[in-house]
Amino acid sequence: MNAALKDKPTILIVDDTPDNIMLLSRLLKDKYHTKVANNGSTAMQIAASSPDLDLVLLDVMMPGMDGYETCRQLKANPATADIPVIFLTAKNQVEDEAMGLSVGAVDYLGKPISPPILFARVATHLTLRAARRLLEDQNQVLERMVQQRTAQLMLMQEAIIMAMASMAERRDHDFDNPSNHIRRVQHYMRTLALQLRGHPRFADKLSDETIELLYKSAPLHDIGKVAIPDSILRKPGKLDPEEFEVMKLHAAYGRDTIMLVEEQIGGSNRFLMFAREIAHSHQEKWDGTGYPERLSGDDIPVSARLMAVADVYDALISRRVYKPAFTHAQSLEIMRQGRGTHFDPDVLDAFFAVEEDFARIAQTYRDAEDDAEEQELARA
Repeated sequence: MNAALKDKPTILIVDDTPDNIMLLSRLLKDKYHTKVANNGSTAMQIAASSPDLDLVLLDVMMPGMDGYETCRQLKANPATADIPVIFLTAKNQVEDEAMGLSVGAVDYLGKPISPPILFARVATHLTLRAARRLLEDQNQVLERMVQQRTAQLMLMQEAIIMAMASMAERRDHDFDNPSNHIRRVQHYMRTLALQLRGHPRFADKLSDETIELLYKSAPLHDIGKVAIPDSILRKPGKLDPEEFEVMKLHAAYGRDTIMLVEEQIGGSNRFLMFAREIAHSHQEKWDGTGYPERLSGDDIPVSARLMAVADVYDALISRRVYKPAFTHAQSLEIMRQGRGTHFDPDVLDAFFAVEEDFARIAQTYRDAEDDAEEQELARA
């Protein structure tokens, strides 16, 4: 189509009478680009292959597929459904008009044609179509802007979460050699949840959305440790009973920190709920001997039961000021002994089903100090 024609709206004229097509074409040619079809099937083919089509003028009485059926099929096709259809027909009884409007037409004009009325109705519906298109374009622009803003806010939220989690993590480790513990437990949680979501006990609790929220909230599990004194948090030996009681407070401190956020925003959401559950209950044990509330069995939130497995595994394979790192095999054996006592049996079974994935995650996000030690040994 040349540049001049692109400036004009395009109208498809559908009529089985050549004289009618000629008349309409002459009336419309100065203001509009026209296409013609002499039956319904041809009209549908032209409409489907003409992205520039703006309006259809459609006769009712045609051999084969009549105008009503043609309109129905145009409206049923997503590619042509929004093209306005105006019936031009000698069938001008009230019931005929009602039929035409019921199958999707925007207007219904009787023959013989009144040019002024035709021009006015065509102009009105083309204006409405242009307005709808403009509104759709604006809505798409606004939707993209909202999506971009939402993505920016999500990135900011995740950055803040990681910064908060890193504060607690660096208190618990050498500040100059930060640990990747929070990265590892994130991926452990996701891996474990994905393995469990097909289990009858967990299928209704581990949707894709829930798993993503668990992944994002996992780094906050030890946020309460920021309130524990260094003398206890980084003690190079075993804690005495009084010190251990102070250490156990980090679970309540973590819960209280998340609750403070909920109070500040005037409510909660599922992300904060999972973060609060994990921070408060990840030290509970299946047999009720954990802390801070000595919960047992299914009274322990699912999120906390998953974190218990992830956190203990990572603690075992990692060096601490009070212990060396255990091997993957040694860690598996220690954890196996906690089945049904420390850990939910089904959650631990899921862990053993993906233990090789845990080992790969641990290797991928290993601590910088472990890399440095390995390099030193290689040079020796």
